[in-house]
Amino acid sequence: MHGVSGEVPGGLRVRSPGYSEMAVLWPEAGSPWIQPCGAHSGEQPPGLPPFSLGFVGGALAQRPAHLQECRAGLSPPPSGLPGRGGSGQAGPATQRTPADLRQQMQAGPGGSVEREWGPLRGPGGVSRGPAVRRTAAVRDGSRRLRGRGRNCAAQDLAELEGAVERGSSGPRGPGERGSGGPAASGAAAPGERAGDGAPGRTGPGASALFAGLQDLGVANGEDLKETLTNCTEPLKAIEQFQTENGVLLPSLQSALPFLDLHGTPRLEFHQSVFDELRDKLLERVSTIAAEGKVEERYKKLEDLLEKSFSLVKMPSLQPVVMCVMKHLPKVPEKKLKLVMADKELYRACAVEVKRQIWQDNQALFGDEVSPLLKQYILEKESALFSTELSVLHNFFSPSPKTRRQGEVVQRLTQMVGRNVKLYDMVLQFLRTLFLRTRNVHYCTLRAELLMSLHDLDVSDICTVDPCHKFTWCLDACIRERFVDSKRARELQGFLDGVKKGQEQVLGDLSMILCDPFAINTLALSTIRHLQGLVGQETLPRDSPDLLLLLRMLGLGQSAWDMIDSQVFREPRMEVELVTRFLPTLMSFVVDDHTFNVDQKLPAEEKAPVTYPNTLPESFTKFLQEQRMACEVGLYYVLHITKQRNKNALLRLLPSLVETCGDLAFSDIFLHLLTGSLALLADEFALEDFCTSLFDGFLLTASPRKESVHRHVLRLLIHLHHRVAPSKLEALQKALEPTGQSGEAVKELYSQLGEKLEQLDHRKPSPAQAAETPALELPLPAVPAPAVL
Repeated sequence: MHGVSGEVPGGLRVRSPGYSEMAVLWPEAGSPWIQPCGAHSGEQPPGLPPFSLGFVGGALAQRPAHLQECRAGLSPPPSGLPGRGGSGQAGPATQRTPADLRQQMQAGPGGSVEREWGPLRGPGGVSRGPAVRRTAAVRDGSRRLRGRGRNCAAQDLAELEGAVERGSSGPRGPGERGSGGPAASGAAAPGERAGDGAPGRTGPGASALFAGLQDLGVANGEDLKETLTNCTEPLKAIEQFQTENGVLLPSLQSALPFLDLHGTPRLEFHQSVFDELRDKLLERVSTIAAEGKVEERYKKLEDLLEKSFSLVKMPSLQPVVMCVMKHLPKVPEKKLKLVMADKELYRACAVEVKRQIWQDNQALFGDEVSPLLKQYILEKESALFSTELSVLHNFFSPSPKTRRQGEVVQRLTQMVGRNVKLYDMVLQFLRTLFLRTRNVHYCTLRAELLMSLHDLDVSDICTVDPCHKFTWCLDACIRERFVDSKRARELQGFLDGVKKGQEQVLGDLSMILCDPFAINTLALSTIRHLQGLVGQETLPRDSPDLLLLLRMLGLGQSAWDMIDSQVFREPRMEVELVTRFLPTLMSFVVDDHTFNVDQKLPAEEKAPVTYPNTLPESFTKFLQEQRMACEVGLYYVLHITKQRNKNALLRLLPSLVETCGDLAFSDIFLHLLTGSLALLADEFALEDFCTSLFDGFLLTASPRKESVHRHVLRLLIHLHHRVAPSKLEALQKALEPTGQSGEAVKELYSQLGEKLEQLDHRKPSPAQAAETPALELPLPAVPAPAVL
């Protein structure tokens, strides 16, 4: 066997071609030394001067001891070292016996027994000699070298010893130290050398650091291991390896020792050079991708990718490979499959590369999009159940452009990029989820995604989406919260422009109109138009703008049925909606105006007038049977609530108990209603008002709909101090969660209980109120003014 011969007491024999055994490595306390074998055996080989470990150009080399001590600053061997005296001259070998050395190495500097490494192994795990002990003396010597500015020499010494051990023992499993070595608590962690904690070349993941270098003909750690295993002179082999694979600059050889004197490790120097070169290469790749003719620059990038792709698993060079792939509009299919098959590579690659993977793998793209869609729905529901009750700051307060800056919309926009195929996939996901859940927030996301791409001027998608201009115009209306006559004509033109054979466009248009923000704008505009018609004394059927609003409102409300049935045609508008229901609403407006005018008349002219408290039976029937009539009626309720019209609200509340599709108990309507009721805070002290609102309306649905339960608790948390104590106690008892109630209801009920406890502490007890004496302050005497 070449290289390592075996063990002597306290040392490691290294063979040389010129001698049977070249030297013994003595890891004695202090600086490590290599002792000629002749001195140890009692016969000094002729012509071989004493030498120690030196560092020349990053390599370990043999040097005369006196030069080593002068130039490298190494301390002389400790007194009593076999074969050398304390002065550095040859001394008698009997000053210290091998047994003494063995005992010292086992005890270590602190007296504790050092852990034992198993016997040297050959290929296949066959033991080739006695155990090798790595003692604390090596570590102490390394620390002393670092303290004297020679940390590089100590580091390479430890690497040499580790390389010799690895070369003799063969491959080992993760965490395995040797056949006889226990995985003791003092063992170094994987990837670290025992002793100094620096990153080593063994352990799990070490081969990944050099993955792909062999394919390019570049030597790596495995090559060094093989070289040291089979060489006859390991020191020269290491020096040759460093020379062949180091930075080939003649001026660098004289500069490196200067860094050594300043205590700069070679690893730190080479790492800094590597990082700088990598950054320059990344800049160059970006420059190539932006300059020159399209064919030429992409050809350069393809060639570079072909040469460098084998290094894609090498962490230090992976960013370069990923950068090249990022700038290629079409990465070769074979490489895309390799990236997709490796989870680590897939996570590391840029979104531009992932788009090319996603467009041919819908399932993988769906896995990426699904968490974002869930997050979007949770955000919308969280906004609807916010504890803040306000008319000015509600669910519909953020502007469209502000909403499009949300995390989910921005990430989806980035994932889609300019890829029409991915955009179609997202729309298909949204349609499928909308059909499965009937959740209208997916319609909101469909419009927001399109307008987000519009903001970025992604013409590749905007020009092929037939809903782009319609959505753009509707977005402006949502921003203004009103559809004026000019935009109404534009929207009507888009609807009338749907040609025969293109009816499927109505499915997407209906989904965009089903967006709650669009429904809110259309319904508010409808109420505003009705008020205008009352002043103009015009019937609803004579207003084209109103009829267009109803047309779009009906198209939005039929979105789910249209997509589900795949029958793409506009729903027929009920004639009675225009001829009977809307005139009835207008009569309610007239009743309000008449009552308000009568209240403002002088007392002598005022006749006894009572507010009407009954509703036409046809009105209630419309709310129960026609969805569009119900939507407009609910927004009229919100309108009178914002105006603090208590009489009109109490008149209409009984008709809301049974509505089409339970729209009166939807989260959006209750969110807006509770916010508007905050304006009527003073009315909550009245028993009849609370009875009509809670007992006659809200509590009728709270047992069967948890969302209604949550909205009622939100309202009470905000207005509990306004409610009469007797009524508040009854409401608290009625709203107590059951065993089937969710955590959200229990949390809100707990908050209400805390509020009520705080309210009780603030109120004085009846005894204290009776004992409080009346405050009587004497009036100060005011002097009479002097008479002029």
